[in-house]
Amino acid sequence: MSQTEELIRQAQAGDRAASEALVTENSGLIWSVARRFIGRGTESDDLYQLGCLGLLKAVEGFDLEYGTQFSTYAVPKIAGEIRRFLRDDGAVKVSRSLKEQAMSIKVARNNLATALGRGPTILEISRQTGFTPEEIALAENATAATESIQRETGEEGFSLENVLTDTESEEKMVERIALTQAITRLPEREAMVIKLRYFHGLTQERVARVLDVSQVQVSRIEKKALGHLRELLS
Repeated sequence: MSQTEELIRQAQAGDRAASEALVTENSGLIWSVARRFIGRGTESDDLYQLGCLGLLKAVEGFDLEYGTQFSTYAVPKIAGEIRRFLRDDGAVKVSRSLKEQAMSIKVARNNLATALGRGPTILEISRQTGFTPEEIALAENATAATESIQRETGEEGFSLENVLTDTESEEKMVERIALTQAITRLPEREAMVIKLRYFHGLTQERVARVLDVSQVQVSRIEKKALGHLRELLS
C-alpha cells in the first residue's frame, strides 16, 4: 500500500491529521483545478478552499479497492465542488478587483484616445496603466458580459481540449491539467495567444489588437502553438 493510500485509509477512519496531510500533498492538484475558475467572480483563495473541500469529499468516497489513481478520482470532485458553489451563488459575478481594473483601463483608453487622436493600442494602454496585455484583455473580457459557468473557453462554442482531442468531459480534467502545464513550456508569444484565445475567449482579431500584430500573424502563431502542444502531449 502506497503512502497516499495509507493516508486515505487513516483519513477514512477519522484521522484528521491524515486528512490535512492529504490536502497538503495534493495542494498542487487543487490549485491546478481551482485556477481554471479564476475570473468568474470568486477570489482565488476561496476557490482553493472550495477545492480542498472537494478533495476531502473525494477522500471520503474513494474506494481503495477500485484500482484507479486517487488523483483521477479526486479531480472531478474538486471541480464539482467549485462548480456547485458558483451555480448556487447565482450567475457568475465579476470580482471587484476586475471591475476596478476595467474602470482604470477604460479611463486610460479614453485619455489616450483624446491625447493621440486615435484609438490606443493595447500595448499603449499597458504602459499607461501598468497592467500586462493579458490582464487588460481579461478585465475587459470579464466585464463585457456575464459568462456561463459551463462555458470553459471561447465565444464560438469550442474549447482548446476539443481542438486538440475532439473530446470533452469532466473525466478528462486530469488531461486538461496536463495541457495547462504544457502551455507553460511554450514560447512566450505562443503561450500568450493560446491563453487569450482559449482561456479568455478572445477572437483572433482581438488577440491581434492585444499583441499589436496582424490577424494573419495570430493565426500562424496559434497554428504553430497547437502543433507544439500536440507534440508535448503525445
